[in-house]
Amino acid sequence: MAFSRVYSAQTNLLKGQIITIETDLSRGLHSFNIVGLPDKAVEESKDRVSSAIKNSGYKSPKSTNQKIIVSLAPADFKKEGPFFDLAVALGYLLSSGEINFAPEKKIFLGELSLNGELQSIRGALPLVEEAKNNGFEEIFLPKQNTKEAALIDGVKIFGASNLKEVINHLNLKQETDINKNFKLSPEEKTIIKKGIKKYNIDFSDIRGQEGAKRGLEIAAAGGHNIAMTGPAGTGKTMLARVFSQILPELDNNEILEITSIHSIAGTLKDNLLTEPPFRAPHHTASHVSIVGGGVYPKPGEITLAHRGVLFLDEFPEFEKRVIESLRQPLEDNIVNISRAKGSAVFPSNFILIAAMNPCPCGNLGSENKECICRPSDLARYQRKLSGPIMDRIDIWVQVGNVDYQKLGGESSGEKTRTIKKRVAGARQRQEKRFKKFRRNIKNNSAMNVKDITKITPLGIEVRELLNQSAEKLSLSARAYHRVIKLARTIADLEESEEIKTSHLLEALQYRPR
Repeated sequence: MAFSRVYSAQTNLLKGQIITIETDLSRGLHSFNIVGLPDKAVEESKDRVSSAIKNSGYKSPKSTNQKIIVSLAPADFKKEGPFFDLAVALGYLLSSGEINFAPEKKIFLGELSLNGELQSIRGALPLVEEAKNNGFEEIFLPKQNTKEAALIDGVKIFGASNLKEVINHLNLKQETDINKNFKLSPEEKTIIKKGIKKYNIDFSDIRGQEGAKRGLEIAAAGGHNIAMTGPAGTGKTMLARVFSQILPELDNNEILEITSIHSIAGTLKDNLLTEPPFRAPHHTASHVSIVGGGVYPKPGEITLAHRGVLFLDEFPEFEKRVIESLRQPLEDNIVNISRAKGSAVFPSNFILIAAMNPCPCGNLGSENKECICRPSDLARYQRKLSGPIMDRIDIWVQVGNVDYQKLGGESSGEKTRTIKKRVAGARQRQEKRFKKFRRNIKNNSAMNVKDITKITPLGIEVRELLNQSAEKLSLSARAYHRVIKLARTIADLEESEEIKTSHLLEALQYRPR
């Protein structure tokens, strides 16, 4: 056979893309060309594949006097990364007649070392899912990726250590480890999905700051964004880090969704992400690293925080362009990225926790220390946060200095598990309410104006109070509706079917002053 066709796949934004690899051999002076918009890593696969074939006991393509053309289709789609090494090697051996197998319904993934060993790849989970959706039945990939790939049911997963093992399985049908379809037992899947939770700190370990704790509980219960303001060293960062522990458990679809995102981005440390992500970029991070982008659009921190928490410490110290770019994600839970060579829509449904000092030196309003900031520095610091950004943050809480007597005493606050139980109960009430109205949303912050009118009607007394307060506080239309959503969450925490005056008053006190 002088022609062969095998199949592989690569990541495309946050999904997989099936790639058809055709190999043609013909007489002539030796040449080895890969066509189909390959990047440098794909171009260099010629050398990796040639050495891997030679060190696996077969004749190297470079030692033959023939013309080799490898075509990657679709031809107008940019091919990136080392995903195709295994498929290119098998395609060549099939074309040259050194091996014989039926490549239909099979996907080959993996980077080859010069000695023929298979190296792990990024994005195995979305690639296997895409292969399954396209009718493929068998997936061959490095052993390091088998547990991640086996989370997708309905396809056979074969993990191999090297090229020789794959060839033996396909060609000679020898009894090797790869001959066994890798599967996770139900018990193993449960263990992986539950994960091992290691909490170094509990809510009860944080002394004082009851107002901030209450604000964080409401934020977790309704998926609301929150900002904490206070002097340096008062516990804002500690509160933010412990916040993710009270968020509700992720369901199976959410686990697979965020695992796919982190697998593609190369940030996946375990086989599965079972906890809500917590991302805390430094305030010197660039616009592209936060929002995403590049010549070919890639996800940024706001997408890696999807279904979890984005913690921005020293919030006003971020570039103004970075802060303003949060408008769309905070409003629509997505981010649109447009570049000359393509555009993308990435999910970015996260809870924003912003922490900031009252001024650059952190002592403004302090009873014990004097603020040393110049008026110009203070004005610049305050100008960094625009009205539209402040409107999109539902809860603003003050985190003040704690009495030294409390710092040295025993922890007396509520435990994390107690708060988490209340949050989970509030979320369940919300989901039950939304199902009643056939709305596919999970928390109060996701309601639109129509939902607010239909799902959360206000009594006459509460409506009058809200209108009067909105006029006195000069609330925008967006802030007006966000106050209602926040009041609905407070009512859910108290297991109340309707929004009462007390719930509305508490929601109003969280607006920025």
